[in-house]
Amino acid sequence: MKVASIAGLLTLSAPAVYGWGASGHQAVGYVAMQFLAPQALSFVQSSLGSTYSQSLGPAATWADEIKSNSAYAWASALHYVDAEDNPPTSCSVSQSRDCANGRCILTAISNYTSRVVDTSLSTTQRQEALKFLDHFLGDIGQPLHVEALAVGGNDISVKCSGSTTNLHALWDSGMINKLLPANYGGSVTTWADTLATRIKTGSYAPLASSWISCSSTTAPATKRSIEDDITGLLRPRAITPLECPLVWAQDTNSYDCTVVFNYTTGTDLCTSSYYTNAVPVIEQQLAKQGYRLAAWLNVLFDGSTNLP
Repeated sequence: MKVASIAGLLTLSAPAVYGWGASGHQAVGYVAMQFLAPQALSFVQSSLGSTYSQSLGPAATWADEIKSNSAYAWASALHYVDAEDNPPTSCSVSQSRDCANGRCILTAISNYTSRVVDTSLSTTQRQEALKFLDHFLGDIGQPLHVEALAVGGNDISVKCSGSTTNLHALWDSGMINKLLPANYGGSVTTWADTLATRIKTGSYAPLASSWISCSSTTAPATKRSIEDDITGLLRPRAITPLECPLVWAQDTNSYDCTVVFNYTTGTDLCTSSYYTNAVPVIEQQLAKQGYRLAAWLNVLFDGSTNLP
């Protein structure tokens, strides 16, 4: 989602920088809650407190809600990384190419990972770090949040169930707003429970362990774990970029070539094969990011992923 200038960045309208809509972000948080290890769960509950029902679900939308607050204008660029690739012909994410200024979702995840366990910070600051992680680990699973083309799809007009929208908004919420009432009684918690069950015993179970792998997509022989990433990050004066968020961004970005930009102009994308092809991707991406968020917090507070 390339922005031409800092001035332009600070005046972006909300749709240009939103990730998943509220329902998608909440689903990520609720899925993660089902996989937290004891110390991670304890921190989440005590940090978020009654304001967020002690849950990552309600807290997941905070980072979007603050966009109307000028005091947080600086955070807008942290919700995405502008992949300068060429979908649907070729898809890739490079931190050196796409986050050269050091202000993108990849560096934001690193920053707030360090802050959430920094006991020298106030309770409020650590809670803020947790809420940013909750949100950004959701955003990095949205294919148009790891893509620069057409301002992350915002400049592409499409139809959804007869209404005009844009490609980015379609993925944020348009298709989710059709899916939820049709399949889950309009309940985000029912949806999240279903996704978590698929991870535990259903169709996602054979895939889940690969979701928290950080093996480099460019150097397959190199294997890196979440534990490696976080241990390296928290080491004094560490400067090594995190591998896991980059690999996960690359995983997400691949859908820009296979699904997101493969549509027929003029077709209603919510009443065609595009919708039936996209919904499984949306659901799996939200499940992935909930599982990854739990693993990330488990390593931080319990020392290992504590997941299968």
